[in-house]
Amino acid sequence: MTDTQLPTHWTLQRIRDVSRDQEAVVLCTERTVKWVAGLGAHEVLRPEIVLGFHGLCLVKLVDDEDWYMGSVYDDGSIDCWAAYDELYEALRGL
Repeated sequence: MTDTQLPTHWTLQRIRDVSRDQEAVVLCTERTVKWVAGLGAHEVLRPEIVLGFHGLCLVKLVDDEDWYMGSVYDDGSIDCWAAYDELYEALRGL
């Protein structure tokens, strides 16, 4: 994947440096992503960017500036349980 699929002013190497995960990758957005925090029905989310980190991921949604942290399952689906205002903060939270 190219840096054009990353947030403005970010490169994959910068994401790897901040997260301290040199194997971080950009993942395909064609997958089921759900918000599972809290009680009630799980909300299905529309991902714009998905970054993978050894079973964890960060998801940027279409029309939303927040970053959502979650788990990537064997079938490629993602359950998110935390949200961050900024990518830097989310990367440090991994």
